[in-house]
Amino acid sequence: MMKEGLAVVLVSGGMDSCVCAAIAHEQYDLAFLHISYGHRTARQELRAFQDIAQFYGTERRLVCELSHLGQIGGSSLTNTAIPVEEADLSRPGIPSSYVPFRNAHFLSIATSWGEILGARAIFIGAVFEDSSGYPDCRPEYYRVFNQVIEVGTKPETNLTILTPVIQMKKSEIVTTGVRLAVPFHLTWSCYEDGDIACGRCDSCALRRRGFREAGVKDPISYAALEKLS
Repeated sequence: MMKEGLAVVLVSGGMDSCVCAAIAHEQYDLAFLHISYGHRTARQELRAFQDIAQFYGTERRLVCELSHLGQIGGSSLTNTAIPVEEADLSRPGIPSSYVPFRNAHFLSIATSWGEILGARAIFIGAVFEDSSGYPDCRPEYYRVFNQVIEVGTKPETNLTILTPVIQMKKSEIVTTGVRLAVPFHLTWSCYEDGDIACGRCDSCALRRRGFREAGVKDPISYAALEKLS
């Protein structure tokens, strides 16, 4: 199949970004971008990123450090003094795991690299409907950021942010991943720093519910299996 050019794919190592990468792989040549930002699970996510990049045979890889986000803190992902909340998928408001304005930092790096590479698209696995309520995962956020790219890059740059899973439920992400033969066994979704996923945080709960509702066995192990609502 003829590819439509090059795409920069933000790959955290989680299931959403992995499915996003698989979708991008159908249409584009890939450049994988990973951001380490002083968060708890940096070690596990980097390992997952490298494994996923190897799975897709992606030679273009960029790993960036944003340690200042860890220094700023304010999130249970970047400040170990703030405990990771146990899962409550009906919890109102924005959870403690929210890293203030994180995705803007990620997209800025992706735009810079994409402009240099002559890429046509930036893929990010943001999810709105079935996410944890992060404000920088909303569709309107990416519509506005595309306007920023248009006015802030060279006239000949033709680079667009694409969010193919943003309106999917976790179960739909799972079924899409199964259809695309996504290596879910290589991904890391947990908010805790352990050798295996905790099974108790919001991210683990969302993942587990998604696999359960899709009728698909989750290929990873969990330290605990709390009852899901």
